[in-house]
Order: sequence, then C-alpha cells, then structure tokens
Amino acid sequence: MRHGRINRLRRLGAGLAALAGAASLTACGTGATGDGERAAAKAPSDIVCAQKGQLAGSGSTAQQNAMRHWMREYQQACPGVQIRYVAIGSSGGVAQFLRGATVLAGTDSALKPDEVEASRQSCPGGRAIDLPMVGGPIAVGYNVDGVDDLVLDAPTLARIFDSEITTWDDPEIRRLNPGVALPPTPISAVHRSDGSGTTQNLNAYLAAAAPEDWPYEAEKAWQAKGGHSAAGSDGVASQVYTTDGAIGYFELSSAAEEKIPTVRLDTGAPEPVAVSAKAASAGIAAAEVGDGGGKDLTVEFDYATKAPGAYPLVHVTYEVVCDKGTPAGALPALKSFLTYTAGEEGQNDLAKLHYAPLPPALAARVRDVVASLS
Repeated sequence: MRHGRINRLRRLGAGLAALAGAASLTACGTGATGDGERAAAKAPSDIVCAQKGQLAGSGSTAQQNAMRHWMREYQQACPGVQIRYVAIGSSGGVAQFLRGATVLAGTDSALKPDEVEASRQSCPGGRAIDLPMVGGPIAVGYNVDGVDDLVLDAPTLARIFDSEITTWDDPEIRRLNPGVALPPTPISAVHRSDGSGTTQNLNAYLAAAAPEDWPYEAEKAWQAKGGHSAAGSDGVASQVYTTDGAIGYFELSSAAEEKIPTVRLDTGAPEPVAVSAKAASAGIAAAEVGDGGGKDLTVEFDYATKAPGAYPLVHVTYEVVCDKGTPAGALPALKSFLTYTAGEEGQNDLAKLHYAPLPPALAARVRDVVASLS
C-alpha cells in the first residue's frame, strides 16, 4: 500500500513548489502523466484548428487529468492557440468566470440561478451555460492495512463521513464484509476543504440513497461534523494514501494513478458494484438531460439506482461558457477546442484516463451548442 510513497511525496512537493506552472497547465506542457508518449507521437486527426487565440480557464480538480491530456493533444495540432487551465476547485473556477477573469470554468455541478443571473455581466448580451463534457465515477478510496476488498453501502458511508462510525471493526462494516479481518483502527475520514462539485455530488448521492443518515444539503461546501480536510482531489487522495485508516473521495483517475484501493458499493443490486468507467457510463446513460434554459444542458442522476452494474456515485464536469459575449479574440479558439473535447476522439480518449465518455447522443448535443456560441 505504501510502496512508492517517497516518490509520491516528492511529486507532491514539486507540484506545490511550482503551483503556477503545474496547476496552470499550458497545452504545450510536458508534466502530465498517463499517455504523454502517445500524444507526442500522434496528433489528433479530427481537430479543426483556430489559427490563434488565448484561452484562460479554471475550476474543477476532478477533470484536471482530462484537461492535461486534451490541452496537450490540441496544442500539438494547433500550436497557434495557448490554453491555460488552473485547477482550483469548482467554486473558485465559477467565481473567476463570473468576474470575467476567464472564458471557461470547470464545475462538477450545474450553475445556480443566481450565478446564471450574475453571469450576464461577464457575458455581454448573453448568459453562462453548462456544457457536460467529462463523465466519471467518484471513487471512495481507503487505506486499511490488510484489507484489499471492502464493501460499504450508502447508510454506512454516511455515518462514517458524519463521524458516527469511528473504527474499522464497527459492527455495520463487519456486517457488509463477512469473513474479512477488519482491524480496530480508528477511521480518518477525509473531505474537501475547498468548495467542490465533487463534494456536492457526494452530498447528493448520500442524501438520495441514505436520507435517514445524511441530513445535509447538496452543497459544494462540506457540512458534516468531524473528519479531516484537504484541498483538491489530489490533496484528498494524498492524505488517504499516506494515512493508515483513512477514507476519502476523489475521481477514479486519482485512485488509479496512486493505486489506492476503492470501495465496492452495495446498492441493493444482486452484487456490489465496483467503481469503473464502464459502470459510470451506465449511470450517465440512464440520467435525464434537462434544459436549464436556452442552450444550457444539465444532467440529473438517479443516485438511488439499484440497476445491476450501475455505479451510482457518478458525476459530470461541466464547462461553463457564455452563450453570447465571449471576447472575439478567444471565441474561435474556444469553439475549436470544445468541438474537439466533445468530439469522438476527445471523448474516446477519456476511458484511457479512467473517465467515462459522454453518451454519443449527449456529446452530439454539446457539439451543436458549441457551434452556436457567439
């Protein structure tokens, strides 16, 4: 469980020392992990490039691995465009967009009505809209010595994150894991310290699937009592990775990168559901796509689903942009980049990064809206 910890801490230290360069990734950056060698050898074939432009974006940390990949691929094909994306959390990204500091915000939850109204100041003649772009499950990762397979259900998760269940040998955890040698190790539940759409989606899941045990609203700010906190998905994953007895939530790509074991969820289906891109895609495909007004696209999930093989703790990250009013110098590059990310190649690449591609029909709707931006 702890092999490679030194390398992990070195990477973390390097990232903190160069936050502006590592979090504010340009598309020509080489620091992203994963399939960088493949990207260097082959440029995407389906990009219609803008000739020039500068795109400033910020927000969701859950999509940062996808953004690293997309920006690298796009920049290789379109060297005249410069893209910067700062992973500061959904709340921070939306706030910067509403101040007019960026032309794109990544958020793991749709805009609220007051945010849409405020966006009319930063979108002259228009308003901000939500475009779903990155799908994926929220993994629940844990670090318990000697435990390689763990099943939890929504009520038990709710009581863990609300500090009602405090040791790993609690009877409720034992009931869900017969035959597993669970130690009396204290539970260290880790949540996000920053405003986060990932937190909001976890809140929504627990409120829907365990309403008697989770009295909190589906907000971006953490509300439950106790526990420990860390900034960003990487921060939560790092704390879980280095703390015996820890449990936390983050995107699947973070769990896969650090080889953190993940919880299988007992949803009431015949078998507990393991977290995977395929299981998340099943949940996204079953979701309803609402209409938030005009060109706005929002996705409503059934967090209490008991469908076999459907992982219920799932989300999409939205790219928030102006339907009208994007600065003329950035508009062609913005449309070109988002057409690629919502396109077949951009979406198909997501599975390699442990994200879930959008259903083809939804991706097509996103591309239609992108083409209409002005």
